[in-house]
Amino acid sequence: MANKSLPAICPSCQRLLDVRRLECSGCGTAVEGDFDLPLLARLSTEDQEFILNLLKASGSLKELASLYGISYPTIRNRLDSLIEKVERIKASSNSPREE
Repeated sequence: MANKSLPAICPSCQRLLDVRRLECSGCGTAVEGDFDLPLLARLSTEDQEFILNLLKASGSLKELASLYGISYPTIRNRLDSLIEKVERIKASSNSPREE
């Protein structure tokens, strides 16, 4: 069975999707409301994989650079870019929602 990733972006208008319903596949209990996607779920699959690889490398950028086969400065730049992206997501989460 292939892993399905949770979509975060609307395929029609490119806006961030909201979660409206969560349901237990075991007992059928459902929770409905207006929920935000977790910050990490808002990142691309590639960015999520990068973070997981960073964790597996125990935070070692040198080891991560070796894993990706690129230079340390390149991996550092990618991490800095990802940090900026996370900060933008956090800032937009703190602003009032558009209705």
